[in-house]
Amino acid sequence: MILGMSLSAFTTFHVVLSLIGIASGLIVLAAMIDNKRAPAWTALFLVTTIATSVTGFLFPFKTFDPALVVGTISLVLLVIAVLSLYALRLAGIWRPVYVVAAVMALYLNAFVGVVQSFQKLAFLKPLAPTQSEPPFAIAQGAVLILFVLLGFLALRRFHPPIKPA
Repeated sequence: MILGMSLSAFTTFHVVLSLIGIASGLIVLAAMIDNKRAPAWTALFLVTTIATSVTGFLFPFKTFDPALVVGTISLVLLVIAVLSLYALRLAGIWRPVYVVAAVMALYLNAFVGVVQSFQKLAFLKPLAPTQSEPPFAIAQGAVLILFVLLGFLALRRFHPPIKPA
């Protein structure tokens, strides 16, 4: 039992948080590329992505495995994004710091989503049973390239007016 839930229910909760984080993060990324703020979507993205990383640490692990490394990196990026956005108000260097941290956190969530998809989805698992096969590498490479390109666009285009504290 984790947080009073069965492992299955907790896993479902964790996956739902992750999917909400990815969906809302993509909306936030699109807004940044359009040089717009999306305060409610941004808050939802940050809260659910933080919750995804935190709940990931509650699974019964025996070792500090790659999933926990990704979770740790994601949490560091999310702390930087939250501070850049809410405490430092995107002033000066904190605008590009926020964009990079937010996009990287979103990418890591999507990266894990691809890993989990190839592990859990019946139609993908046979294509890459060890996750060292070309379909897995192609999927991860495509996701990485997509996020690098979209992140670059967001970095170039997102210049919202700075709101006073």
